[in-house]
Amino acid sequence: MKVTGVLEPFFPFCRRLAPSRLAGLSLALLKSTALEAAILAGHLLLYPTGLTPERRPPVPPVPSAEPEGTTRLPVRAAPPVVLLHGFIDNRSVFVLLRRTLAQHGGQRVESLNYSPLTCDIRTAAELLGRHVEEICERTGSGRVDIVGHSLGGLIARYYVQRLGGDLRVRTLVTLGTPHAGTRAVPLADAHPIVRQMRPGSQVIEELARPAPGCRTRFVSFWSDLDSVMEPVETARIDHPDLMATNVRVTGIGHLALPVHPAVATGIRQALDETHPEERAAGGLTVA
Repeated sequence: MKVTGVLEPFFPFCRRLAPSRLAGLSLALLKSTALEAAILAGHLLLYPTGLTPERRPPVPPVPSAEPEGTTRLPVRAAPPVVLLHGFIDNRSVFVLLRRTLAQHGGQRVESLNYSPLTCDIRTAAELLGRHVEEICERTGSGRVDIVGHSLGGLIARYYVQRLGGDLRVRTLVTLGTPHAGTRAVPLADAHPIVRQMRPGSQVIEELARPAPGCRTRFVSFWSDLDSVMEPVETARIDHPDLMATNVRVTGIGHLALPVHPAVATGIRQALDETHPEERAAGGLTVA
């Protein structure tokens, strides 16, 4: 779930300022709260720029035959990367991550918007599937990688796990996604898609069902200071049938996950991995 209210990031901080919590107040929490506030302010300024769909760049033409003796630099055969935002958000949240991936990864990067009026994760997952098919057809790639923040990661996982999307998605990276459901912000239950993100919802139960033979590799970044994930461990993927690596991020909150440069580096490394079984789960300290 994407925090959009101005006061939302401060609720957990205020709870920790209660007399019974003062003794446990940490410098890391103070830094994280200040960073969340700064990121929220910046994102509110950028939000209007992401309301319209992204312009699709033309596919580069196949290079013609080159003169004999010409040495060509090797080109990375990496699938396109699709960025999928969180609840009541848009593609503007990925401005920095998109630039980083495009500059350092060598892949085509595309950001997708889904309607803020979306009320069903299944419907959004079907729409994502149509977008992925269009991207594969347009780029000539058989597969894509997806990076999903918060609700975006849950939509992408539903597509992969329940709609056959593992045929198209090579790697799914999730950032602060409530894989087991979150109990945060109980007043938001009026929205049906928030109810689907609660523990024990039908969608969460569907994702807990067996998924034998799933071809997609999962990498989940979860933060110990993510106030939107309650409990914070809900952003981990714990499923016996999935090839999943959980990366613990220390020192930042929910809004910082798609923005922080150290997390962006971790995402690039996750997309570069070709042998997931050789990669050990680890932690990422950013503060």
